[in-house]
Amino acid sequence: MCGRFAQATSLSQLARQFGAETSVDIAVPGYNVAPTSTVAVVRIPKPGAVRVMEGLKWGFIPSWAKDPALGAKMANARSETASEKPSFRAALKARRCLIPADGFFEWKAGKTPKLPYYFTLKSGEPLALAGLWERWKPPAGGPEVVTFTLLTVGANELMAAVHDRMPVILPPEDWAAWLDPTLQDVTRIQEFLKPFPSGQMACRMVSTYVNSPRNQGPKCIEPIADGLERLTKP
Repeated sequence: MCGRFAQATSLSQLARQFGAETSVDIAVPGYNVAPTSTVAVVRIPKPGAVRVMEGLKWGFIPSWAKDPALGAKMANARSETASEKPSFRAALKARRCLIPADGFFEWKAGKTPKLPYYFTLKSGEPLALAGLWERWKPPAGGPEVVTFTLLTVGANELMAAVHDRMPVILPPEDWAAWLDPTLQDVTRIQEFLKPFPSGQMACRMVSTYVNSPRNQGPKCIEPIADGLERLTKP
């Protein structure tokens, strides 16, 4: 799964990197983004529209849901079954998005407190997490809410030392096709959903300061000197 990530790069820089128009003023969430946060997300709202970066709430609320609290339980979607699940199958075909992130966190089980690790690209550039978005209208009326979920896949070799799942990361050459709402061939879409190459990623152990989603700031991603050594030890 992926339950926390960092989105601290300026929105202007992210908009340039992802070739998106920024249609609304969004506050950068920060170094310790958790589900239910409003996050900068790149999407094409409808066929023929331009690529935009907007603030969407993390936690997928299916269009048919009666209670928006369901979204807190749907921060992630398994790639292997998304095309079969009533909550996600329509979004997988036509409502895909990218979530820019400086990196993401995962915790190694078996320790108390759990030890956090921070995963990034070796290049240092923001990475693109693959997601699905959906519109939800309150049954009693009120403004429409747009939410998203992160797609996950089996871990690559680097991630496997910490957790058996990881978020889907897409390289720049796949962004256009992934975002295209007219691409609805599920077999083709599934080809994007695979572990990112370990050789292009970096990992470091960080402080348990990040364990609380209330904590923010650069301290969340500061490395611990023996992080990689401790990752390789049981």
